[in-house]
Amino acid sequence: MSSNSRSHVLASLPPRAGVSPSYVWLPNGPWKTIGEFFIFRFPHVDLASWENRMSRGEVRDEHSVSLHLDSIYRAGACIFYYREPEQETPIPFQADIIYQDDEILIADKPHFLPVTPGGRFLHETLLVRLKNETGITNLVPLHRLDRETAGLVMFSVNPTTRDQWLNLFRERTVKKIYEAHAGFNEQLHLPCVHRSRLVQDEQFFKMKEIDGEPNSETIICLHKRELRHSSYLLEAITGKMHQLRVHMMALGLPLLNDALYPITHAANSDDFTAPLKLLARSLAFKSPINGNHLFFESRRSLYD
Repeated sequence: MSSNSRSHVLASLPPRAGVSPSYVWLPNGPWKTIGEFFIFRFPHVDLASWENRMSRGEVRDEHSVSLHLDSIYRAGACIFYYREPEQETPIPFQADIIYQDDEILIADKPHFLPVTPGGRFLHETLLVRLKNETGITNLVPLHRLDRETAGLVMFSVNPTTRDQWLNLFRERTVKKIYEAHAGFNEQLHLPCVHRSRLVQDEQFFKMKEIDGEPNSETIICLHKRELRHSSYLLEAITGKMHQLRVHMMALGLPLLNDALYPITHAANSDDFTAPLKLLARSLAFKSPINGNHLFFESRRSLYD
């Protein structure tokens, strides 16, 4: 099956409490039954747990057929299931919806709240909260924002026009301005443009710069020079993971309260009193639907 046909397979399980089902494509392999594959693919989940979910009809293939541990393994099938994470730590901050119409929704995200489910976060995510709040099950984020970063995130509401909105980000026609707080480097002449090649670090949750053709670009301007730190405005021309954090560190200006760069702190140790000083401050773009020029600005402040 081609990647294009795969992307159009409809989930055979409905969203549950605002959370869409997860899925896995079955690769070619030696497995005879679904149970054998699940032991290999999900070693941290015991078979009794899968058996309970399957008895409730919560594991199905792309044809909506309920599966069991002894169901015959079929390479190329798509299996849908609900994740059952451990008890999540509540994120004690709320997002605000600052704009909504039939096409898009703009949310103003707090620090520490992930945009989409992943890892130890499922219900405590911006996407799931917004689905539950608005009842819009087709809501899809159009770009990324780190969990540690606050500010604006744009979502698609209308599936039929979603690709037109995604093209704004693919073609880099959305102007994204961030505010960041860091120290001051007297040797650095600002404004400046920083370009580099970013790749995944040996620690999979981080990024690093290496020699080679640049694949990331940031424009850095000094906004305010203050006593203990300085405020900067960053324009993200590209949207690589952790791009702004790595670029500022490379310039000798690591962001205040950054738990990953330059030194990685212990995982699962969020300090809600010391958020990362990075804010997705504004979004500006031309609507692909009616040609209107739109501008949105976060109501949050890094001085709070």
